[in-house]
Amino acid sequence: MKYYEELLEKGCFNREDLAELTGSKAAAQSLIYDYQRKKYIERVKRNLYVAISLETKQPVCNRYQIGSRLFEDACISHHSAFEVYGYANQVFYECYVATESRFTDFEYNGVTYHRIEKKPWICTMKTGKVTVTSLEQTVVDSIRDFDKIAGLEEIIRCLMLVPSLRELELLKCLKDNDNGFLYQKCGYIFQELKEELKLSDEFYKECKRFCPDSKRYLMKEEQDNVWNENWGIYTPSSIRKLIDKGVTDYDAI
Repeated sequence: MKYYEELLEKGCFNREDLAELTGSKAAAQSLIYDYQRKKYIERVKRNLYVAISLETKQPVCNRYQIGSRLFEDACISHHSAFEVYGYANQVFYECYVATESRFTDFEYNGVTYHRIEKKPWICTMKTGKVTVTSLEQTVVDSIRDFDKIAGLEEIIRCLMLVPSLRELELLKCLKDNDNGFLYQKCGYIFQELKEELKLSDEFYKECKRFCPDSKRYLMKEEQDNVWNENWGIYTPSSIRKLIDKGVTDYDAI
């Protein structure tokens, strides 16, 4: 157990970390074999390991800490980022990780890790041992990709838990995306939540500057779409009901 306490402190580590700790690649490989056999560590994926608590027999790192260590540039994003901030309506058995490095979805300790392509402009922050997209980045990314991750109703529920947002940071995230339809989607959703988010009139005016003239559908598969003249977008009428009812199940509306 010569290195066990140090590995507990690291939490997650790779062969390079162990080589630095032990003094050589050969010693690191020997340590991996020995500690895996003794169940002091577990393999998460290729070249990533996690220390195991001798008391609980569970990994000492949570899914967000593990996701942050998958690659040097990895950060927690989308719904998983809402979970990190404590603004998720529910916790998924999935962890969304933004990184430039490609990897196939994999499962570890009951959690499936999904890769999200990391955009060059993405804004991140560090909270403890977790690297996560900024709150404003999380909001914009989640609205952009709601049809792929979590769904609109869950994103709205998350937004209703957010105490405040920085307008300039939101506008920066929108500008970086350079997508007129995203301005429409965000403008509409934020305005529907104006009592909760308390964004200024100037913010909405700025969003409208970049909205396209074309008419779009927020959710094409919906049958109850209504025209929103303000944002030039067709939206489900049930979204307003969802917001009015707070945590009422969307499917029950």
